[in-house]
Amino acid sequence: MPSLKEVRSRIVSVNSTKQITAAMKMVSAAKLRRAQDAIIRMRPYAEKLQTILGNVSASLDSSEGVYSQQREVKNVLLVAIVSNRGLAGAFNTQVYRSIRRLVAEHEAAGRTVHVLPVGKKALDTYRRTRQFNPELPTDLAALYDGLSFDKAAPVAELIMGLFTAGTYDQVTLVYNKFKNAAVQVITEEQYLPILPAAQEKGAERTAKADHIMEPDRATIVEQIIPKSLKIQFYKALLDSFAAEHGARMTAMHKATDNANSLLKDLKLTYNKARQAAITNEILEIVGGAEALKG
Repeated sequence: MPSLKEVRSRIVSVNSTKQITAAMKMVSAAKLRRAQDAIIRMRPYAEKLQTILGNVSASLDSSEGVYSQQREVKNVLLVAIVSNRGLAGAFNTQVYRSIRRLVAEHEAAGRTVHVLPVGKKALDTYRRTRQFNPELPTDLAALYDGLSFDKAAPVAELIMGLFTAGTYDQVTLVYNKFKNAAVQVITEEQYLPILPAAQEKGAERTAKADHIMEPDRATIVEQIIPKSLKIQFYKALLDSFAAEHGARMTAMHKATDNANSLLKDLKLTYNKARQAAITNEILEIVGGAEALKG
C-alpha cells in the first residue's frame, strides 16, 4: 500500500488537473456558442451557393470555366484544416488519418501530393514530411485569430491561383464538419475543379446547362464564381472552428469526470492507508504496554 504522503501528493495533483480541465471546458463551451451560431447561419447559404456554382460552372465552356476544367491529375493539393491547440481528443488525428489514406491512394496512382497546413498542429505534423512544400504559406495558423471572411479570402485566392496556373490539377479540403458538440464528421471535399451539382441525393452528378446569365457570362466568371469559392473555403474554416471547440469541450468534460473518479479511488486508498497506520500505532502501544507488564 502506498504511503500517506504519496497518496496526498496524488490527490493534490489530480485536484489541480481537474480544476484546469473544468475551466477549459467552460471556456470551450462559451466559444462554441459563438462558433456554432456563425456556422449555422453560414451553412444554408454556402450549401445552396455551392449547388448553384456547380450548375453555372457546368454551363460554361472550357475557355470560360477555368475553375471547372477537368485535367489529367498529376499534382494534388490537400488542404489540412486542423486546430492551433491540442487537448481536443481525436479532432486533429481524424484529419491526419484521412490525409494518410488520400496520400497513399494518389501516390499509388503515380501522382505528386502536397499538403497545405491550416493550423499550427498541421504545420508541426507535416513540416518534416515529403508532402510539405516550402513554397506554400506556413503562417496560416493566424487565420484563427479573429476568424473572418476577409482573412480567409486571400488564402482561397492563393489556392485558386495555384489551380489556374496549373501547379495543381486537383485541390481537396480535409476538415471536421460540425454536427453537434459531441460529434464531428470528417469531410473530404473537392474544392477544385468545381464538380457539377447532383440533381438529387445519390444520383450521378449531372449538370443543368440551361441557365440565363444575368448580367452576363463575363461577370459570372470574373466575380461570382471566385467569390463563391472563397465562401466555400470560409465555410470549411467555420465548420472546423466550431467542431474544434465542440471536441475540446467534450474531451475536457470526460477528463473532468475521469478526475472525479480517480479522486474517489485515491481518497478511499488514503483512508485505508490512514486506518492501517492508526491500527499499527495502536498495536505498537499495546505491545509495548504488555512488554512492560511482563
